[in-house]
Amino acid sequence: MTVVAVLEDIHGAYLESLPMQDVGKKVDLRVIKERLDPPQRAVALKDVDVVVGLRERTRFDAEFLRDAPNLKLIVQTGRVGPNLDMDAITKAGVIVASAPGASSHSTIELTFGLIFAVLRGIPQSDHAMREGHWEVPYGRAANGKTLGVIGTGRIGGRVAEIASSGFAMKVLAWSKNMTQERAAKVGAMAVEIDDLLRTADVVSVHLALNEGTRGLLSAEKLALMRPNAYFVNTSRGHVLDEPALIRMLQEGKLAGAGLDVFWEEPVPPTSPLLKLNNVVLTPHVGWPADVSYQSFAESSAAVIESFLAGDTINVANPEALAAR
Repeated sequence: MTVVAVLEDIHGAYLESLPMQDVGKKVDLRVIKERLDPPQRAVALKDVDVVVGLRERTRFDAEFLRDAPNLKLIVQTGRVGPNLDMDAITKAGVIVASAPGASSHSTIELTFGLIFAVLRGIPQSDHAMREGHWEVPYGRAANGKTLGVIGTGRIGGRVAEIASSGFAMKVLAWSKNMTQERAAKVGAMAVEIDDLLRTADVVSVHLALNEGTRGLLSAEKLALMRPNAYFVNTSRGHVLDEPALIRMLQEGKLAGAGLDVFWEEPVPPTSPLLKLNNVVLTPHVGWPADVSYQSFAESSAAVIESFLAGDTINVANPEALAAR
């Protein structure tokens, strides 16, 4: 019987999916919640034919392949990203098939959660009350403020639209191919990135990580922001100079930040971010919500069903078939 392992499903969400339950009737389905590291990984994966990777939690490289000698298919949820060493995988004759899906709603909602948290000092107030203190913060309302949205794709565009229509914010938008016509459709005004950074009360980042965006928000760019502005990032940590952002927060050159993504994940216990009271942190939870898990599970089930039928869909490296 074909052995399928869902990796690092820390919430056991795949077990709730009816399509995956149906797959489980045809295969030996194993949902593994914990992270697998050598040498335990080799024991757990020695007979596995198919693995499902949840976003970028698992690194698939030559070392992983050595621990999974029977592997034939990697089902990668979301985009085929930097967590996959495609050269090593293809050379080993292992197919990579994408399982698109997820709901942008969860990331959009988290973005606004972080915006409100940093503007109103919600986590700090909660912590103070639990420590026995009644401290009323001087909060800032979103209404009437200027939101700068960097990256106006599916998520950033919707953030702009909600901010404009739902919270009466003035929205400035920048992306590589932004036009005034595109910006107007989401209630925003297209501007150059430097002008956005100089003007916005809150900057919210929604960029895919690629060679064009890696390090885009350099120390020089971040320094354009005003001392009473806030920075929110729910995209990828490496689109900005994280040490520069930390210095600005430490030196009072930025009012605060809401961060869901980081250079190193998990954030190391020595990170200065953990000691800053003007920062709200979440552990890369933009996508992990019920709607996203359900969408990924359904898409993964469809890929596995096609594999079992001998006609795998969404193959990202067809040349792997020739390498077998």
